[in-house]
Amino acid sequence: MKKYTLALAMLIITNVYAQQKIKFFSTNADTTQFTLTKEGASHLASLPMKCILQEYPNKINHTAISDSDQVITPIQQHPSFYGCFDWHSSVHGHWMLVRLLKQFPDLKEQTAIRKVLNTTLTAKNIQIETDYFKTPLNRSFERTYGWAWVLKLQQELLDYNDPDAKQWRAALQPLCDTIIKIWNVYLPKQTYANRSGMHGNTAFGLTFALDYARATRNLKFENAIIASAKQLFLNDKNAPTIWEPDGADFFSPSLMEADLMRKILDKKSFTSWFNNWLSNKALQHLTELPHVSDRSDLQIVHLDGLCFSRSWCMSGIAQELPKTDPRRKLLLASSVKHLNQSLSTVASGEYGGEHWLASFAVYAINGGK
Repeated sequence: MKKYTLALAMLIITNVYAQQKIKFFSTNADTTQFTLTKEGASHLASLPMKCILQEYPNKINHTAISDSDQVITPIQQHPSFYGCFDWHSSVHGHWMLVRLLKQFPDLKEQTAIRKVLNTTLTAKNIQIETDYFKTPLNRSFERTYGWAWVLKLQQELLDYNDPDAKQWRAALQPLCDTIIKIWNVYLPKQTYANRSGMHGNTAFGLTFALDYARATRNLKFENAIIASAKQLFLNDKNAPTIWEPDGADFFSPSLMEADLMRKILDKKSFTSWFNNWLSNKALQHLTELPHVSDRSDLQIVHLDGLCFSRSWCMSGIAQELPKTDPRRKLLLASSVKHLNQSLSTVASGEYGGEHWLASFAVYAINGGK
């Protein structure tokens, strides 16, 4: 027993050491741009590949209306996005794999990735996913976090000139069209923003929706998003950052809101808004790294995601500020610091983090783009 325990301990130490030696990204001279390495890409790709076709354990977010509706299995209910523990994690796992295929056409995992995506992103599967949103009690399913990631996945496919990608894009479009339709209905009804640090965060959803609307030149959707964002956030002042983070946050409500506003205001207007939104003291508080006390806890491990989302928000916000603004340097340095805090622990061996964190890491390394 002692030999087994020692061997296990050595294996854990070796794995941690190996993860720490991976160079996930490089930076340019002024740290305004990160570049994901091929070694890092392979390491991160391995995480969703382990679970994207894994049906259980599964956190089902479903409203049943009958016995037959209750006993259906995850793969029957969501044949495209049943893996990776929950629907939205599967969706952004798909996004990450597409992003890595585009960035690294010779990635050693590319054949296996294509095989998986050709299995999940089919017209038949996506039609079942689409129909799920058409039942009255499920129109708010995954609002708006999962909706946002579906649009981000399709946005990634839009300019991917690849035969497989064209098939995935065609298959996914009906689901995107349905989400845009129900989002357009929801926007004028959203009187109040969700300012939590978790899935319901309004600013995050609107940011991804705006990116998609602009990429597809959907002016009606874009204008509706901008109008909603201004109604909800334009007059905000004095962000209460001292309340951040909550114990299960993977978003900073304050930074996520600023990340949205930088995309709908010109630079001068954004700087003025940002001055009123975050005092120097409030901003300094957000540069303090969160402490992740237990990565086996499915809620506490969210704080690793917070490191990544803070990183991409800080990077994007910094580049909208004047080059002489001292907050620019502070934000860029903190962005790198937050990345390094959690990158070496992404493959922790704990499913609570491994089923979703890699996609946040990739998005952060790409500077929230």
